Amino acid sequence: MATSSYYDGTELFVGAYQEVPIGTYSSEIDFRNDCNNATLWCARRLGYPMVDIELQSLQFWACFEEATLEYTAQVNRFNIRENLLIAKGSSTGSDFSHKHLTPNLGSIIGISKQYGTEAGVGGDVTFYSASIDLVKDKQTYDLDSLIGINSSAGKDIEVRRVFYESSPAMTRFFDPHIGSGLGSQQMLNSMGWGNYSPAINYLMMPMYDDILRVQAIEFNDMVRKSAYSFELVNNQLSIFPRPTADSKLWLQYLRTEDRDNLLLGDKTAVSDYSNMQYSNFKYANINDPGKQWIRKYTLALCKELLGIVRGKYPSIPTPGGETSLDGDTLRSEGAAEKDVLIEQLREDLEQSSRRNMMERNSEEAQFQQDTINKIPLNIYIG
Repeated sequence: MATSSYYDGTELFVGAYQEVPIGTYSSEIDFRNDCNNATLWCARRLGYPMVDIELQSLQFWACFEEATLEYTAQVNRFNIRENLLIAKGSSTGSDFSHKHLTPNLGSIIGISKQYGTEAGVGGDVTFYSASIDLVKDKQTYDLDSLIGINSSAGKDIEVRRVFYESSPAMTRFFDPHIGSGLGSQQMLNSMGWGNYSPAINYLMMPMYDDILRVQAIEFNDMVRKSAYSFELVNNQLSIFPRPTADSKLWLQYLRTEDRDNLLLGDKTAVSDYSNMQYSNFKYANINDPGKQWIRKYTLALCKELLGIVRGKYPSIPTPGGETSLDGDTLRSEGAAEKDVLIEQLREDLEQSSRRNMMERNSEEAQFQQDTINKIPLNIYIG
């Protein structure tokens, strides 16, 4: 038997995948029941059974499925925009649908790692070490030729530290070779060592006293001696003072391609709007306001579709002349209702954003404080 071109209210959606174009919700009992109820509701809103509806049940079901998918898509788009910042770096296999995402400091920590690299106190860039042979009386060394023999050959590097320093001041705290004569004796007296031999006797003093003495030794070296330092210009390393014997000098460096690499960490992590996983909602988990929105959007789609069908023949002949059909009116009404519903849903979602909710909480707290401030306080009389 040929299928009727008009809706007759006899066909029921039973969940077969061929009954709807996509079939995302065909297996859910709640979806099947609501699909049939929404089909009858839309048909009666369009005039059935007083007028013929030039739509089949398959088209009503397709509109209901599209409305459900559109609701899911709108909510998921909002959630992606709302949570993308805190979800970046997580696994792309994680499904965030209907899950509460806790804000974290992941992005801030990622930035702080870059500062840690520059400060030399952490980060996620590997530091390498290398050594060069110092030659007596030679001050300038070409790093291109000296470091080029190791694993970083042919790569741009950036020297971060040069270990060319004097011995720590603490090792010279009780140096027996500080000198002799009046100048040395005056220095000993000023430090409280006048009656002691610095090499063998120790005087118990507060910790800050030791720190002050260390600082005095370092400041003395900086002013009275040739301080240990270096100068690096165009990969030419000059060291000061001039080496007095052959030895080794150690360097610490990084590869600039490692520091400037934009793909540090997991290469398959969430990176942008397109790979943050939000799947279609389970229909049973959609609340009643959401289901009412879906029904209204289904009606708007049905109006638009019926308007397209009736628009194929603007008028039909009748015994007394011809009758004009309302195809254009239905199409314009359906499109307008769709726009209103989308705008309303987006506005509701935006009002529930994290930022707006925090602003409302702040205002509510301020209002409560204002109310409390107007409550008379009891006067205590002792």
